[in-house]
Amino acid sequence: MSDAVFPLRSVVVSCQAQRDSPLYGPGPMALMARAAAAGGAAGIRANGPADVAAISAVVDLPILGINKTGDRDGVYITPTFESAAAVVRAGATAVALDGTARPRPDGGSLGELVARIHDELGVPVMADVDSLDAGRYARAAGADLVGTTLSGYTGAPGGDGPDLALVRTLADELDCPIVAEGRFWTREEVLAGFEAGAHTVVVGTAITNPTAITRRLVEAVR
Repeated sequence: MSDAVFPLRSVVVSCQAQRDSPLYGPGPMALMARAAAAGGAAGIRANGPADVAAISAVVDLPILGINKTGDRDGVYITPTFESAAAVVRAGATAVALDGTARPRPDGGSLGELVARIHDELGVPVMADVDSLDAGRYARAAGADLVGTTLSGYTGAPGGDGPDLALVRTLADELDCPIVAEGRFWTREEVLAGFEAGAHTVVVGTAITNPTAITRRLVEAVR
């Protein structure tokens, strides 16, 4: 993935909803993506073939497709080639996947999966990582860009806010675009992500989860 997909210093919006959300489903996520596009988003991150298909039908933006399947405590963000192929067939123009060195459910390696996605699907691959070591591993495996998506979610340190330290170290050490993702809530945090060296910043909950936004405001005044 390069500037031709997501421009430098661009904001991508993650349009995802949990099953217990009133907004769960392809229809609401397509509307959310349209709203994000109207606001100037440079791309959309979306989960699953149904949501990707609905979103690709209503926005003319790059779609970073993921496919969450399997055990949430293990590798479950696009863990197999079949899960990647499903979102590409639905309209994803790039694929994001778990880029850590944890065991994959099919027993294959990250390098094998990335190579097959490149060769058979012809789309760029973003590796979601949780640490500098994972970033190095993912880049060596052929990932086109590396994101901080998993910081704080695999047992590795993360913190309450965006992991700007990880963004900075990845940007300093890796020869690929770095995507800052995870716990971005404010304009100031987004700007800090770019100052730390991010090529792109992905924002999800702070834009597309009204329940979490409302709860955050209500808790602030209690």
